[in-house]
Amino acid sequence: MGMTLKIGHLDLSKTISDKDEYQETLKQLQLKIVRQQAKLTHSKRSLICVFEGPDAAGKGGAIKRVTEHLDPRTVRVYSIVKPTTEEYRHHYMWRFWAKLPSYGEFVVFDRSWYGRVLVERIESFATQAEWKRAYREINEFEKTLVDDGAILLKFYLQISKGEQLRRFKKRESDPTKYWKINDEDWRNRRKWDQYLESADDMFEKTHHKHAPWHLVEADHKWYARIKVLKAVTSALEKELDV
Repeated sequence: MGMTLKIGHLDLSKTISDKDEYQETLKQLQLKIVRQQAKLTHSKRSLICVFEGPDAAGKGGAIKRVTEHLDPRTVRVYSIVKPTTEEYRHHYMWRFWAKLPSYGEFVVFDRSWYGRVLVERIESFATQAEWKRAYREINEFEKTLVDDGAILLKFYLQISKGEQLRRFKKRESDPTKYWKINDEDWRNRRKWDQYLESADDMFEKTHHKHAPWHLVEADHKWYARIKVLKAVTSALEKELDV
C-alpha cells in the first residue's frame, strides 16, 4: 500500500495568499494539461479522476479548473447522485461501467463508486456484508481499468468542520448559490466523525500504487486547486512521456 493516509495528518492551514502567484501558476498548469490532452487523445490510454470529500469541500471548483480549457469533445464530467430506480435493480457498479472513457478520453467523477463505503455505509443503505465486500470489488475494478491503460487518480478534498460551516452559511445567504445547500448536507454534517472514520478505512484498504489517493488540504480553495492540477499534470507527464 505504501504510505499511511489519514485525514488527521493533514495540515489544513496550507494556503496560497498571493493572487497574482495563484493566477499565474493556474494559467501555466492549465496550458500544460491542454498540451497533455492532445497527446492523450492520440494514445490508447484514458484518464479517470475521482473526487470525494465532505460537502462544500470545493470539489466542483477544482474540477472546473482542471477541465475548463480542455477540448470538450473528449472530456466528460459526471456528478453522481443517488441511483435511479433502474440503477437500483443492478449491482452498484453497473452504472459506472457505462460512464467509463474510451481510449483517448478523460472522465471525471464528482463522487463515485466509493459511495458504497462512505454514505451507503453510514446511512445503512448497504449492509455491513455489502460495504465490507465492496473494498475487494473496488480494488479489482480499478486494477482492471489500469491494466487496460487507464490512468486513475483519486482525490479526497478535506476541510475543517468550522470551514464547512462558514461555507454552508455563505451558500444559504447567497441567492446565486442557495441551490448548493439542502437538508441532506446538514444531516451529513451531524455525522462528521463517522465520515472521517469511514474515509480513513477507505484509504487504508484502497490506496495502491496503481490507483493512489491524493489527500488535498482544501480549507483554502486556491491551494487545493493548484495541488489537484499539479497531481494531474505530473501523472500525465509520467504516463504519457510528454
